[in-house]
Amino acid sequence: MEGMELVAFNIISNVGTAKSMIMEALYASREGKFEEAEVILKESRNYLSLGHKAHAELIQKEASGEHLPFSLLIMHAEDQMMSVETIADLVAEMINMYKEMNAVKNIVNDRLIK
Repeated sequence: MEGMELVAFNIISNVGTAKSMIMEALYASREGKFEEAEVILKESRNYLSLGHKAHAELIQKEASGEHLPFSLLIMHAEDQMMSVETIADLVAEMINMYKEMNAVKNIVNDRLIK
């Protein structure tokens, strides 16, 4: 495998790993493991960045005049990358919501104990 296929699979592989980690962070936060969730979410951004880097290289080639053939595989890779970006934003917000819910739960529990 070489050329465009390799770039596409590089993007798909990296953003797929990022997506798995993002979901893992969400599950950890649902269990109240907020520090672990933040670490996983931060690490997922590294994989998303690797996907972006591969994509940016294609954009630079095309911008410099190199003709890049249309590819459904690249289109799929871009779709995956954009979806993972959206999921990452939503999960970051959901983690904040879990933190807030946990804080409210702790306040309520403290008042009930007193």
